[in-house]
Amino acid sequence: MKTLSIIIPVYNERQTILAILARVLNVKLEGGLRKELILVDDCSTDGSTDLVAMLETDWKKLMAEQGVPAARIKEATVRSLFHEVNRGKGAALRTGFAAATGDIIIIQDADLEYDPNDYIKVLAPILDGRADVVYGSRYAGESRRVLLFWHSVGNRFLTLLSNAFTDLNLTDMETCYKAFRADVIKGLKLKSERFGIEPEITAKVARMRYRIYEVPISYSGRTYAEGKKIGVKDGFEALWSILKYAALDNDYLQEDIVQETLTKMNALERFNQHMYETILPYLGEKILEVGAGTGNITRFLLQRASVTATDVHESSLTRMALQFAAYEGFAHQVWDASTPIPDELVNGNFDTVVCLNVLEHIEDDVSALENMKKALQATNGRLVLLVPAGPRLYSALDQNLGHFRRYDEAGLRDLAAKTGFEVETIFSFNAMGVLGWLLNGKILKRQRLPVGQLSLYERIAPIVLPIERSVKLPVGLSLIMIARPL
Repeated sequence: MKTLSIIIPVYNERQTILAILARVLNVKLEGGLRKELILVDDCSTDGSTDLVAMLETDWKKLMAEQGVPAARIKEATVRSLFHEVNRGKGAALRTGFAAATGDIIIIQDADLEYDPNDYIKVLAPILDGRADVVYGSRYAGESRRVLLFWHSVGNRFLTLLSNAFTDLNLTDMETCYKAFRADVIKGLKLKSERFGIEPEITAKVARMRYRIYEVPISYSGRTYAEGKKIGVKDGFEALWSILKYAALDNDYLQEDIVQETLTKMNALERFNQHMYETILPYLGEKILEVGAGTGNITRFLLQRASVTATDVHESSLTRMALQFAAYEGFAHQVWDASTPIPDELVNGNFDTVVCLNVLEHIEDDVSALENMKKALQATNGRLVLLVPAGPRLYSALDQNLGHFRRYDEAGLRDLAAKTGFEVETIFSFNAMGVLGWLLNGKILKRQRLPVGQLSLYERIAPIVLPIERSVKLPVGLSLIMIARPL
């Protein structure tokens, strides 16, 4: 049975805590979801802390007194966490996310502005596999309390600015109701302490190319006299957070720079299109993709008859399985190319093996290519291999990404000969990338690819890439080898 973790940050909400918990518990969820309620008290000063502490042990009794049926109480758990000093909503949410054990996580404010009966609508796109993240929009057609014109204008302006930086078309970035697959939100490296958490989450799920849905929700907003806390200062913080996290921050994921870099590259749609069009003349109809990552090239390869995507990370394949579920020719399987190839992938099932930016991650590249060769048809099989070029470019960037080496043409030809491949052609790819790698890796000694430079590259791609396709330059950040098994 799956669990929904409901994160409830609390700061001076003594008057509404019991009422909102009762409303949450009274909601009957679809799909047999159990509820895990996690309250995070952010050092309240109005008695909320004592009430949250009491809920840790006496919540069943208190909820029964609120009229919650025994059946609803039985299907839930309540946990209480505490901050020793006031840190802000962002810090409270981060504490709650870290403690959550559920399969899906949703945010719930401790006041009565948002109606938990909307959970069913917010969770539906995740439960049926359409979405990784869902926003509940207060401005998308549902009934709402009419008040605070300038507050509404501020929310819409912040949403517009956030959309401009993230290239999303949300109507309500600042909404409380955000739901996530647990692996999505727990995988993000979040830093905001206060209300900047909203634009930070939005920027990072956008950068990670997660599937985001938005559904209409009802809203019963409070006035400042009724306890509303967000103010002008928080608005300016949100402005800075939009700029900081959407344009300047290069650090998205919890200690996984490889997956982070794959996702950054996934966002470069023009570049990925260029890569696909470069290898397209060498592709057959039955493709085995080795090291598919987050699917940045898989989505193009699916224009062929069938694609079997493999990767060492099961989470990546799960994400692709959801994304490409409608494609009849798509299959996926966990496989590390440094290990023997699974029986179901051998005996010439494939006319093409595509291996892009993978071989450099494998210490024994000879064994890896021999394993890939076993998947190819003996008569017309073809290997399409892309690897980083230029041993002299090896830098901190390579080390941090787990690269064992960079290749030159002579080394690739020698590798092909050792593994029983006949080389058709070897050529350079991505000439302009050499300057960026030299600057960031060798000169500035950075360990991450800067988002700003990648975005600039994507913007000038329509000018630069056609030139590269028509003029074969002798240098490039990568080498592409096309080879056939002997």
